[in-house]
Amino acid sequence: MHPAGLAAAAAGTPRLRKWPSKRRIPVSQPGMADPHQLFDDTSSAQSRGYGAQRAPGGLGYPAASPTPHAAFLADPVSNMAMAYGSSLAAQGKELVDKNIDRFIPITKLKYYFAVDTMYVGRKLGLLFFPYLHQDWEVQYQQDTPVAPRFDVNAPDLYIPAMAFITYVLVAGLALGTQDRFSPDLLGLQASSALAWLTLEVLAILLSLYLVTVNTDLTTIDLVAFLGYKYVGMIGGVLMGLLFGKIGYYLVLGWCCVAIFVFMFPLLPGAVAHACNPSTLGGRGGRITRSGPCG
Repeated sequence: MHPAGLAAAAAGTPRLRKWPSKRRIPVSQPGMADPHQLFDDTSSAQSRGYGAQRAPGGLGYPAASPTPHAAFLADPVSNMAMAYGSSLAAQGKELVDKNIDRFIPITKLKYYFAVDTMYVGRKLGLLFFPYLHQDWEVQYQQDTPVAPRFDVNAPDLYIPAMAFITYVLVAGLALGTQDRFSPDLLGLQASSALAWLTLEVLAILLSLYLVTVNTDLTTIDLVAFLGYKYVGMIGGVLMGLLFGKIGYYLVLGWCCVAIFVFMFPLLPGAVAHACNPSTLGGRGGRITRSGPCG
């Protein structure tokens, strides 16, 4: 065919336009991840999880808690063990509450700690300066000694306990000033002080047993009276730190004489109270311990 004819034929026929082919992109399912996504989208999962958690309640109301029977059926072994342990703990607590007074007289100990600030101040003054004190009578109310906070002559355990702890701390301070402090030495100091106190109590009890002396002094009373010596020992150590050996021995000697004067009127009165009850005179609920047992 002639080229002019071809050109005329081409002009008469419409030219077809080539469009890009369309690929079907599969629609991602709710559980499938987008292959072009770099990171997982967890917001939808969290929202679905949150909705799933709130769904059982419905309408914003909290879901009903499972019954104890259902919880027991869910994990019977652990619940049975927990119930058995609680029962054993309750039985042990009841047993301890019933038998604790046999080993530790809690009721009596409460009496020895019935103190107040005024009593502590007066008792400390009496321990350091007992020479001017004249009323050594221990007050009784219906054959029962009154609480220490009402009678400065009554023994207590608060001052001995605090004095023992303070003495151990002051001894550690003295060791520190001498560059000899160590936890082992501090523990040894506390153990030795407690051992000497125990030996003193046992020696007095043995002496009272051998000479067959009747007294209403209990072991706790002896611990209280013997524990008052730590007050003087604290004063001696502190004066030794401030003024050297001279201050230490002067204050320690003063406190030794003071504790002797303090205990001399009280201990024979306790012996007399047990040996000769007929010598006790009661007036207005007050009983006087008079004279040693003759």
